[in-house]
Amino acid sequence: MIHMGFSGVVTFFLVRVLKVVTPVKMTFDIYISCVVPISAFFASSLWFGNTAYLYISVAFIQMLKALMPVATFMMAVSCGTDKARWDLFLNMLLVSVGVAVSSYGEIHFNVIGTFFQVTGIVCEALRLVLTQVLLQKKGLTLNPITSLYYIAPCSFLFLFFPWIVLEKPAMEVEHWKFSFWVFFTNALCALALNFSIFLVIGRTGALTVRVAGVLKDWLLIALGTILFPESKLTGLNIIGYAIALSGVVLYNYLKMRDATIVHQISLVDVDKPKEWRLDKKDSDVLEKDIPANASMPVGDEEAPLIPSSRFQRNQSGNHDV
Repeated sequence: MIHMGFSGVVTFFLVRVLKVVTPVKMTFDIYISCVVPISAFFASSLWFGNTAYLYISVAFIQMLKALMPVATFMMAVSCGTDKARWDLFLNMLLVSVGVAVSSYGEIHFNVIGTFFQVTGIVCEALRLVLTQVLLQKKGLTLNPITSLYYIAPCSFLFLFFPWIVLEKPAMEVEHWKFSFWVFFTNALCALALNFSIFLVIGRTGALTVRVAGVLKDWLLIALGTILFPESKLTGLNIIGYAIALSGVVLYNYLKMRDATIVHQISLVDVDKPKEWRLDKKDSDVLEKDIPANASMPVGDEEAPLIPSSRFQRNQSGNHDV
């Protein structure tokens, strides 16, 4: 809730006062039909994901996050933004088996904490797919600043009411003291994370962020085990996560390969004479030029506020940040 409030204030200052970016044409209908549902799922993923830390270890949470591609793929297929393919299905099965093995080997396995984390992952997957379906349908393109500008205040409200009902009474009973500098620096890091991911994608590409995300997961598991003695790793933990991680890496490769194929096709189509392209129907392009196994990526869990369309433009050589 503090992250969303802080991000909303900062982005309002950047957009309205400093005018760093220009806000998109946002009508009340688009806000209600697009921004509010996306904000609701975003707030839900934050609440469920953060609540899981009360029950299970940091290392185990990172292992469960390997299920993110599985949840995203299932939601994308259900919503019609991706096609059911055998290569991706077997890939998702590999990830699921790896997470199952890792969970079986967890010493301090907790059903409630696992439920919260998996629910948070499902909400995040729904938010990613919803972002593609709704925002792209409306023709909107949001960067991290404009995304936070519209989504953060709404997410703040969705998190504020559960805080009033569930957490504030317990904080009053325990005489909990608010540490301004701890939460201020924490919120500053969260805001810097979204901006840094956007800059990395703009300068390098989505593949770099995906590879860095794999390295980040291993570092978090290692540091979580070192800093928190109760986070004990077993052999099954490591084997299961290694299996799941191999599936995640393969998933990233398949999605990046599909994006490259679609990008190459678009370049060929752009290079064709204007008169030829006007005579060619959209159905011909879809049936003849795009391979049957190509699919558009639904988004990237490492950059939750950047629509997948932004990824496509950045990968095609547009480094405009």
